[in-house]
Amino acid sequence: MTATPALADRATAVVNGVSPVLEVPFSDSGDIDVDGFRRVVRYVLGTGVTSVMFPGFASEFHKLTEGEREVLTGVLLDETSRRPDVSAIVAVQDHATRLAVARAAAAVKAGADMVNLLPPHFLSPSRRAIVAHVSAVLDAIAPTPLVLQYAPAETGTSLDGATIAAIAREHPNLALIKVESSPPGALIAELAAGDPPLAAVEGYAGVQLPDAYRRGAVGSQPGCSFTEIYVEIWRRFATGDEAGGDELHRRVLPYISYWMLDTELIVAAEKLISAKRGLFASAYCREPAHRLDPEEVRMVDRFLAEFSDLLPSLA
Repeated sequence: MTATPALADRATAVVNGVSPVLEVPFSDSGDIDVDGFRRVVRYVLGTGVTSVMFPGFASEFHKLTEGEREVLTGVLLDETSRRPDVSAIVAVQDHATRLAVARAAAAVKAGADMVNLLPPHFLSPSRRAIVAHVSAVLDAIAPTPLVLQYAPAETGTSLDGATIAAIAREHPNLALIKVESSPPGALIAELAAGDPPLAAVEGYAGVQLPDAYRRGAVGSQPGCSFTEIYVEIWRRFATGDEAGGDELHRRVLPYISYWMLDTELIVAAEKLISAKRGLFASAYCREPAHRLDPEEVRMVDRFLAEFSDLLPSLA
């Protein structure tokens, strides 16, 4: 089987341009800030994006209880259900196939437009086991489209274009690949030229966004604290202003390339950005976490000053 044009069109209609991964605000005591999360959702949806994803690494998904995750997912789906112009991508990261299947099916039943699947990676499962896991989730949610997340730096999982294409030939609802290898461009181009051709989105904070765009990526999935910058970079490329897109990306690159040296570092930096912009009160990250040192805090301040024209106060 191969992906139908209708499914491919549906998938790229959901993820077309910037599709941020939502962060989770906590109180200073470490409790989830539900009202703050609702403000995060509304802020991101107000930047002109067509979709958002939750929960991801930027959401500290691995530090949430099942109950907290359920509450926050409910907030997201409540907000997107009122907006026919936006879509919700709900992520599944369970290691056990049985649990991943159940969570993915529940997300679709609750109203998710797509499922983002992070393949299992604890204790280095075999490639055959990974393929079986992905296939089981695809079967469970068909015909709902699925985004397969490939994040080798965070997980150590090794996949290649041929393996992914083989899965897609058997499962037409494998609609998009989130490519977070570094650099991502070669795999994006390989997927686009494969049988069947597969669309890709670029992650990893947009460090390689210009190259990914030129190689055919249909979207980018960065964090969400300065969504406006990513939207403007993508807008410039999409409207033919490549020089302008390159110029704005060059300006932001020293910041995001430093922050992406460690996942906990960029989570902490983005939360401080959001707090300083007035989106929520506390920049608290649940332990274990990166604690920004004084120079890293000053770096955030320089970032906000440099891009103040694109990043208004959200208070």
